[in-house]
Amino acid sequence: MPDIDADQGWLLTLDDTPQSYVDLADPTHLEFEYTRRIAHLLDVLAPAGAPLAALHLGGGALTLPRYLAATRPGSHQRVVELDGPLMRLVADHLPWPPGIEVTVGDAREALGATPAGSVDVVVADVFHGSRTPAHLTSVEFLRQAAAALRPGGCYAANLADGSPLAFAKAQAATLREVFPQVCLAAEPSVLRGRRYGNVLLIGSDRPLPVAELSRRLAGDAFPARLCDEGELANLVRGTAPVLDAGAEDSPPPPDGAFSVG
Repeated sequence: MPDIDADQGWLLTLDDTPQSYVDLADPTHLEFEYTRRIAHLLDVLAPAGAPLAALHLGGGALTLPRYLAATRPGSHQRVVELDGPLMRLVADHLPWPPGIEVTVGDAREALGATPAGSVDVVVADVFHGSRTPAHLTSVEFLRQAAAALRPGGCYAANLADGSPLAFAKAQAATLREVFPQVCLAAEPSVLRGRRYGNVLLIGSDRPLPVAELSRRLAGDAFPARLCDEGELANLVRGTAPVLDAGAEDSPPPPDGAFSVG
């Protein structure tokens, strides 16, 4: 749907769930809160303007790949999206810039085929409708992601949950099983269980730029709070990591959580 307030702004929805917002005139304009948070992370992972090798699991309208191409020219980016007709629709109506390779396929299969130590960042933003598929929530999946990363590389996952944050806590515990450095970012009201919303989980084998990322998140138009390793350890105390054998899709959102009028 076109944005009546922006000449080249477009909103992509699937099954009445908003999936992506793209401004063709300004790819650095990010409408959704969670995309802004991932963008802040991408901004602090390397010196300004330095290219990154990125693997995006989940395509949508390619909002973040467009952002990275604009802010870090020369970045090598691969996007994996299961929905082939969606990618054809986006290619026809919202064409993406050169340098972004799009593959139609399953995110986990593509991740498993990614050469070891070949990417700087893996961004997981995969939803089947409004739920994260079970096979992308386990220790085994995250070990594949860790193997694909270069030393010092970063894994970032967007998920959604509500009170009592059982899914988010289990995912945080799962990340801590694989990555020695983990943090979490979300709106304070989501962390307190007052509403359903997006949670960003971040993992790496090296210390994360927590101070700078926290400052950027707090100063955003949609402020978020960063839970560092110490806070996260308290949050997930007693929560077991998820294995393939017991993995489940993320819980469905409450009625109207992401609908558009």
